[in-house]
Amino acid sequence: MSPTPPRTNQARTRRILLVVAAVLIDREGQILVAQRPEGKSYAGWWEFPGGKVERDESPERALVRELGEELGIEALEEDLEPFTFISTDCGSFHLLMPVYLLQHWEGTPTSRENQTLAWIRPEALGGLQLLKPDLPLVPRLEAYFQRFSP
Repeated sequence: MSPTPPRTNQARTRRILLVVAAVLIDREGQILVAQRPEGKSYAGWWEFPGGKVERDESPERALVRELGEELGIEALEEDLEPFTFISTDCGSFHLLMPVYLLQHWEGTPTSRENQTLAWIRPEALGGLQLLKPDLPLVPRLEAYFQRFSP
């Protein structure tokens, strides 16, 4: 009887894409979501604002930059509250996404990339067609906001 070869994890090597996202929360406890515009992949799907982290850029710095570019708001790195992270297989790459809560910023979020913006109640998140990486945020955000409900 020949010995059983040791088990190994032979997952194929894929590049890791580092992106960052923000959950903007307004004074009424609503969350900002953005709908991807026509002409982009997954047009019509909803997501949280954010984007790719550039080389030699921290996730926090990238998020401040992305929020300025996408929404025209000024956020400070120290106002970003680490919330969770998402690690998911996206087929040709693996996505790693730190997610931050943001409750303080300067300016009014405005669409700068032809995306539709909407402020919604946390309990309405489950009714949106969210991108796959954003789906795990729904129960986490629901639990987060339930802590503040009477």
